[in-house]
Amino acid sequence: MRVLGIESSCDETSAAVVSGAGDRVTMDSLVILSQDVHRIFGGVVPEIASRAHLTAIVPVTRQALVDAGLPPSGAGIDAIAVTHAPGLVGALLVGVAYAKALGATLQVPVIGAHHMEGHLFATSLDHADAVPPFTALLVSGGHTMLMDVAAWGEYRLLGSTRDDAAGEAFDKVAKLLGLPYPGGRHIEALALQGDPTRHRFAPPMLNRGQKPGDDDYYDLSFSGLKTAVLRAVRAAEARGALADELPQLARGFQDALIATLSEKTARAARAFGRTRVVLGGGVACNRALQDGVQRAVASSGGTVFAPAPKLATDNAAMIARAGLWRLEQGERSGPELNAYASLAIPGLRD
Repeated sequence: MRVLGIESSCDETSAAVVSGAGDRVTMDSLVILSQDVHRIFGGVVPEIASRAHLTAIVPVTRQALVDAGLPPSGAGIDAIAVTHAPGLVGALLVGVAYAKALGATLQVPVIGAHHMEGHLFATSLDHADAVPPFTALLVSGGHTMLMDVAAWGEYRLLGSTRDDAAGEAFDKVAKLLGLPYPGGRHIEALALQGDPTRHRFAPPMLNRGQKPGDDDYYDLSFSGLKTAVLRAVRAAEARGALADELPQLARGFQDALIATLSEKTARAARAFGRTRVVLGGGVACNRALQDGVQRAVASSGGTVFAPAPKLATDNAAMIARAGLWRLEQGERSGPELNAYASLAIPGLRD
């Protein structure tokens, strides 16, 4: 089966083609157009994002089709998968409306795909062994979720953030440090120059007294860590030493956040006997995070699989991959397919 994927949940307009069946799926093309205009505002402006998607979606989709060796009309595809939740509703509607219109024109089925389920599938396009069963850590600007994946479509939510997502925490701390948006890669680069002993921030939501069954055993929180960095920034400003302290502050923040994510992920892997750990979402391409999780699960024989940067960001290949699996289960979306700002992953249970 050959599936065209369309992604427009936030500030990337993306289209991709994947082909195959079961877990033997290849990515034939992937086009991602990022909306750099949001850097001016230090965050995504929904109305601007929606208008940019309207301008970009047709040429982006046509390019993805051509890159896959197909005519720009879309002839030759068997189905269309489109992100319909969660995300910015206006942005999502652009993709959903276009997918439904193209599907009707080509007379092929359309399936609405969940953005976060797409992140679960993304890494398997890079690594053939990144398939269930596995422990999943999804870390992005909007979500941080720790899950057990027994099989595709069978997901158990173990823990999630109680406030900021990990990517959001990176962005907010980057702003405190005077770094550009989005902040993740800038903090990661700056932290490489930092002294890990200068600022030892306490890893949030992590203590030795936690045990399985406790409400906070898997859950995450980053607001307290963000406040600790703010206080350290103000103290450094008062001393006139902020410029010299920036690498140390970045390193201390990143180390604390990664310590929590790594330990919580290792707890989940041990509890469910998983030797495979799959990372997904934009923060998943942080090399320090990958190394931290790998160290945490190594003692129990765990292996960490992380997506390449192009598959860690919001992209249509992961949507096509998730949609292909749903289509193979006999699922189809009707003309009533709509966009939703928030929606649970299908098959998710607590």
